[in-house]
Amino acid sequence: MGAQATPTENTIPLRRADFATLAEALDYAALGQTGCNFYNGRGELYEVLTYADLRDQAIVLAHRLAGLDLPRESRVALIAETTPDFIRFFFACQYAGLVPVPLPIPFSLGSHQAYVRQLRTMLQSCRPSIAMAPENFVSFLTEAAEGLDIDYFGAPEDFERLAPAETALRPLQSDELAYLQYTSGSTRFPRGVMIRQATVMDNLAGIAQYGVCLRPGDRAVSWLPFYHDMGLVGLMLTPVASQVSADYLGTREFAMRPRQWLALMSKNKATISFGPPFGYELCMRRLRPGEAAKFDLSAWRVAGVGAEMIRTESLRGFARALAPAGFREEAFLPCYGMAECSLAVTFAPLEQGLKVDRVDREVLAVKGEAAPVEDPDQPFNEFVDCGRLLPGFELKVLDGEGNEVSERTIGTIHLRGPSVMSGYFEDAEMTSQVLSSDGWLNTGDLGYFVGDRLFLTGRQKDLIIVNGRNIWPQDLEYLAHQQPEVRPGDALAFGVPGSDGSDLTVLVVQCRETDEAKRADLKKRIRSRVQSEIGVDCIVELVPLHTLPRTSSGKLSRSKAQQNYIASHDFTHRESRGRRAAV
Repeated sequence: MGAQATPTENTIPLRRADFATLAEALDYAALGQTGCNFYNGRGELYEVLTYADLRDQAIVLAHRLAGLDLPRESRVALIAETTPDFIRFFFACQYAGLVPVPLPIPFSLGSHQAYVRQLRTMLQSCRPSIAMAPENFVSFLTEAAEGLDIDYFGAPEDFERLAPAETALRPLQSDELAYLQYTSGSTRFPRGVMIRQATVMDNLAGIAQYGVCLRPGDRAVSWLPFYHDMGLVGLMLTPVASQVSADYLGTREFAMRPRQWLALMSKNKATISFGPPFGYELCMRRLRPGEAAKFDLSAWRVAGVGAEMIRTESLRGFARALAPAGFREEAFLPCYGMAECSLAVTFAPLEQGLKVDRVDREVLAVKGEAAPVEDPDQPFNEFVDCGRLLPGFELKVLDGEGNEVSERTIGTIHLRGPSVMSGYFEDAEMTSQVLSSDGWLNTGDLGYFVGDRLFLTGRQKDLIIVNGRNIWPQDLEYLAHQQPEVRPGDALAFGVPGSDGSDLTVLVVQCRETDEAKRADLKKRIRSRVQSEIGVDCIVELVPLHTLPRTSSGKLSRSKAQQNYIASHDFTHRESRGRRAAV
């Protein structure tokens, strides 16, 4: 008989992350019967790891790591494939007094050299004493680590040869680092966010107690990568700290077979899962006609959505498509967060679903104010209610001169609270740019507040300014997506400097069409729609499929597309002269 997944129900009282450290949280979870379950792309359960087994195995491994006699809080680089080995090593570090550093796996299999360069730069940044990679990534690690001063590295089985220390373990304490979390690098090169034990435990408690309100009988499913803050903190550490069973599907397996997400939710009657909007969109696109009815998603009470700007069209389409499976649109839980705050900052109320604020587009562009639409026929922008702050957080929205703005005025979001990072690892200059001496974090995100609710409008560095008007790239991308040839996720908009000092607006669109006349017609339609809806001229570039750049966590990267465009174009001209963007 094959392995049985860990149960949903537990025999110990539920504690919602009210612990001092991650090791203490696992100590308690190990008293119950819940744990982690790992599935392949065909939906087959290939390994079960109860929290009791995880603790036992982590402690054995911790003794082996301690045998290397490294200084306390030495870094341990972990290539974060979605496997039991990653979780074992992560918690072995907790018990051994070492700091794990999750590192990404390549998003594309065809990017060997780019991945090795990225990996080497991260290794140079965090300076690990130990590095671990799954067997299929050891060659990448070996190449990236060449010439670097790393005491020991290899595949998981290589660590079994280490002699265990005979001294008692000293787990990491509340004032020590819990891990380094690399940012996704969507607007700058990734930097190692320093998160202390007390910092992450405060955020885990906020998520479990106030964000999703965990309860007995909850079960989680995740396809998010362990090197991303939502995957690591939200769907790996939160289940451990709240004794919740979790079912894992690899990110690459999800990308190839996204319906396995639904199959896992259905099979185990899971109640909680999170994802960025593109994950829901991908899943919906792969559904066959009439297929939704074979799933049972009636237990799915929290469908978290975050990690990128939230557009409601595809999410509501997902809800309609999966209604025959018992999915409810009210299950959507918009949230806002970032690695610099451990993970979560705000959550919308449970059972509210997707609540939007419709604001006057022209007032938004000219005055930077989110004025409610009075006439339903006038052009408007929609922004999603991302909810209220978790306890302990403070928020202020500042204008370009650093002054606090009033309700419904767009500004840069600043946060302060016990879940905010200590800084970027060994990067005092960048830390000082975003973290003030009195603890305020400049998030770089734009938004506004209405009462105690936060609405995001975009990234500060993504904003396009044309003749003094603020243009949100999401609006341009949305208009491209309205063309039948363009799917959501196939367009990126950004500004490039023109000869007169103002921004030129560029839309790079992935296109399947090869007929030149049809391509020219598509470009003309997009330009015309942007001109009529937004009131700006737009350069439209058509590029092949799978060429838009992404961050390490899979999100489309406007900044990288912008850099590539500038590097390959005479961008001071308003019209492209037949040159293709190398994006």
